[in-house]
Order: sequence, then C-alpha cells, then structure tokens
Amino acid sequence: MIKSITSKGDLLLSGNEAIALGAHESGVRVASAYPGTPSTEIMQNLINYEGVYVEWAPNEKVALEVTVGASLSGVRALATMKHVGLNVAADPLFTAAYVGVRGGLVIVTADDPGMHSSQNEQDNRNYALSAKVPMLEPADAAEAKEFTRLGYRISEKFDIPVLLRTTTRVSHVKGVVAPKRRSLCKVKPGTVKIPQKMVMLPGNARARRVDLQRRLESLRAFAEKFEHNRIEWGSDKLGIITSGVSYLYVKEAFPDASVLKLGMVHPFPDKMIRKFAAGVGEVLIVEELDPFIENHVRAMGIACRGKDVIPAIGELNQTILRHSVGAKRERTLFKPEDIPVRPPSMCPGCPHRGVFYALAREKVFVSGDIGCYTLGAMKPLSAMDTCICMGASIGVAHGIDKALGAKALGKTVAVLGDSTFIHSGITGLINVVYNKGVSTVIILDNRTTAMTGHQPTPASGKTITGQDAPALDFEALARAIGVQHVYTLNPHDLGAAREVISREVNRPAPSVIITNMPCVLLPEERRRPKTLYFVETAKCTGCRICLSIGCPAMQWVDVSAAEAGKLGLKKKKQRGYVSISPALCVGCSQCAQLCKFDAIKREDE
Repeated sequence: MIKSITSKGDLLLSGNEAIALGAHESGVRVASAYPGTPSTEIMQNLINYEGVYVEWAPNEKVALEVTVGASLSGVRALATMKHVGLNVAADPLFTAAYVGVRGGLVIVTADDPGMHSSQNEQDNRNYALSAKVPMLEPADAAEAKEFTRLGYRISEKFDIPVLLRTTTRVSHVKGVVAPKRRSLCKVKPGTVKIPQKMVMLPGNARARRVDLQRRLESLRAFAEKFEHNRIEWGSDKLGIITSGVSYLYVKEAFPDASVLKLGMVHPFPDKMIRKFAAGVGEVLIVEELDPFIENHVRAMGIACRGKDVIPAIGELNQTILRHSVGAKRERTLFKPEDIPVRPPSMCPGCPHRGVFYALAREKVFVSGDIGCYTLGAMKPLSAMDTCICMGASIGVAHGIDKALGAKALGKTVAVLGDSTFIHSGITGLINVVYNKGVSTVIILDNRTTAMTGHQPTPASGKTITGQDAPALDFEALARAIGVQHVYTLNPHDLGAAREVISREVNRPAPSVIITNMPCVLLPEERRRPKTLYFVETAKCTGCRICLSIGCPAMQWVDVSAAEAGKLGLKKKKQRGYVSISPALCVGCSQCAQLCKFDAIKREDE
C-alpha cells in the first residue's frame, strides 16, 4: 500500500501509478492491456484497487475491443499499451471514434522517445489526428492522474474515446500526487440496442462520420477554454509553445520566456495560439519527436522555429534546448565518470541461449522477434538476422521461403517467444500451413512475458491477479492448425537441440519446435536449489570454447607465467583459464556440455 507523504494525504507516485489512481478515482470498472514498457505498471497497480476487473489480453487489439465493449455496456473502461501497441489496436480505434461511447473510454499510449526499450520511437500524437479523437498529454505524475480523470469527463461529454499520451519520463519519474474523491460514471450499466450508433454498416457509418465531425468542432471550442491549455506570460521577446514533459524542460531552460502549455494536443486551441503568437516577438515550438504542433502552427500561417533547431530524434533535456537555440555552453559542473561498457546479454542459465548456440552452428538465417531472445543477435552468439515487430518472425520466414523456393530449404527458421506467439504469431503459423510453406518455427516457451517484468500469459496458467487459469497447450494448438511435425525439447540439452533443429530446418514441410523451460528469474525458479558448476583449473586448456555460448557467469582470467605454473595449467604457454562465478551460475550445465576436456564439474561430483 502506498503511504501518504504529507499530512494532507499526498502521495509520491510514478506517472503509471498516478494513472492507476486516476482510473480508480474515476470509477473504472473494466481495464485490459498487453504488457509493454513504459506502460506496464499501470495495470500492475490497478489490480490493487477494489471494484475493477483487470486483465492481460493476448494483444492490444483484443484489449481495446474488450474495453470498447465495456464502454458500450455503460461502464468506464481503460486500455493501456506502449506506443507500438497502438499500431496493433489501430483497427478498432478508428471505428471506435465513429461509434463513440456510453461509459467513458480512455486509451493510454506510452511513447518511448530515445527507444529505451523499443524498436522505434514513433510519435503517437499522429494517431489522434488521423483517428480524429482528442488527446491529452500530461507533463508529470500529478497531471497524469488529473488528466486520466478529465479523460473520462471529456469522453462522456463528447461521446468519443480519449487518448492519453505519456512518454517514458512521465511514466516512470515520480512526483507528488493529491488524491481526490471518486467521481463515478452516471450512465446506468446495461446493454442497449442502438444499431445506428453501434453497427457500422456503410449507411450508419456515413451518418456517424458526419456526427464525428460535429463532435470534433465541439471539442475545438472546448480546447479554447480547457484549463490545462494555458498561457504563462513572461518576456515578450520569446514565446514557446510546448506540451508534455517538454514543458518542464522549457521552464528550466528558459525561465523568463512566455509559454503556451498545451494539455490537450488535439484538437488545437487555434484562437489561443494566435493570441499567444501575437504577444511575442518570436515563436519557438519545443516538442519531442515529430513536428506535430509545429506543422499545425505553420499551417495557420504563423511564423515559427522548431525542428530547424530542436532535434527530431530522441529525448530532449534542458541542456539540449539551450544549446539548440544558440545559448552559450555552460561550464560542466561535474566531470562524468568513466563507466565500463556493459553490453546487453541474456541472463546466466537463460533457456534461450542453447537454442541460439545451435542455430549459429547450423548457419541458418534466423527471422527473429521482440523479447529477451532478441539478445540472441548479440555477440558471441550472433544468431538473429531480422527483428521487425511482434509476430513478424513467422511471416518474414515464410516470405523468404516463398521468394527463394527450394534454395531456402534448410536455411531459414523463425524464432519467437511464447507471449509473442500468442500476441500475433498464431495467424502467421496458420498462413504458413494454409499456403503450403515449409518454415520451421521455434517457440521459446519460458512461461512468462519476461522482457517487461514477468507478466503471466495465457500459457502460464495464471491471470494478472495470480488466479489459476487454463494454460494454452502449444503442441495441441500447432497440431490443430495443421502442423504435423511438432516437437518439444529441453533447450539446455545442446546436443538434442541441435539434432532436432538440424533435422527440422531441412524438412520440406512446416514444423514447430517448442522449447519448454521456465525463465530463471521467475520467483519459483529463484527459490529452487541449484547444483552449481566450477572449473577444475588444472584441466582447463584455455581453448575458450565454453565462452562461445556467451554466459555472463563465465569469464577468462589472465595469469602470469609464474601463476600458471603454480596453478598447473595444462598447456605450457597457457596464460589464463576460465572461471565460473558461483554468484551467477544457476546450474544449467550448458558450459559443461561444451567442454571436451572434462574441466567443468558439478559441485556435488
């Protein structure tokens, strides 16, 4: 339970925690999401509040459809996702704008400028413009909570879903938040039959498209009076238009400038923008990523500066802003410390490592996907060749097979995780079978969504609240789709893994290989006793073959000639040996299987 930090009951919350609180204060009854950084913690906090049903959905499209259904039944609903998740949910989003709501519907899109944990840094403000829905953009945790509450009021007042855009900084940085009394939906829950509103046949959709335009015009008038679109007058020389976390950077970098802060970034308050521009000598647009505000201001015929000086790639900060507009470079207050480079790597004992070791030695083209296993592309394994989006690995492999025909046989394999397969890989596998492909698909089943913090999946047998649930059977599913060659193996058994992979990639028919081994970081795995491994130094020849698997628990230790003699190293000119850290080893045995000299031993041997 989060404790208050002041006598008034104020809380210290992250933006994600604040959104969960805002949803609770708004009386949200149904919430659905697919986990994805930086949005994941919203749902993980929302389950702590009573009276709300919370679920992890198989993907973002399903999550949004669930919340649309809840909204149309007359209750407030919340869907959350990271920015690329809105691509998956775009299909229902665009039509949901036509249909509208009964109970309020807020959709959180958590953007990731700088790509801290993402494969791109798209700017989802463009979705608000394209889908014709309002978008709110909080600058800090307090606004994240308040804008969530406002989102439901706006949604119900204007009969429209509302997008709430956060960024990584707003999602994860903490701030002081003041709780408020709950404000509940006034719609009586229940199903109603309104086909002209809810059934988007062309005739109904045409009428709703006209009505959507009417609602947008009303929202434009609302934007002019929206309290979180505000002008803060300062110097009349420079006026800055900004939104979201960029507002905080602006206030620190240019404390004397006049500022127009947009809390609603779509639709725009055009009258307010014109008034602001008329009151300053120069207009500067400060926004992360795309020139979204800038393009609109320029289209209004207002001269301004923006992406000609402000970077369009990555996150902003105060220093970048000041240097971008020609401010004198300040003296560095602190000398940066030299920190050793730590390349990303799969964890010690990761069950994915053995599969990629086998794939690298088969010299196949590996069509990969998003997850912990994407690190299989890193040295020394270097065993992943494409990574596009969730579920794309199977479609890409199938495309290569069809493009190259017989030449592709034995050379291409698709690899994806269990959660990713459920998210959007199943349809790709159906396509392979239906269109007579020959792709080999490897499902890395570690029984969790590991990359985003070990959220359960439909295959894990647990729900978000820890309740038991039916566990999806990958073998049975693959056979039901029509795959005749389905195999489950222990990925720690390197010989078996290589044997099965070598055979199946050369099979002129679709096949599925399932690796069945839990993530080593799951709580139940951490509690399990492990039999650790160590190197018998005198037997180590220094061949370093065991290091080729890339386990962080193993390292090469350089020694002097005198030390080599004392250690009894096997080769006369050997100046080092391999060591295994007992603090990192989890006893997976992969290294011992690679050693040809019996130098790696179990502690209990």
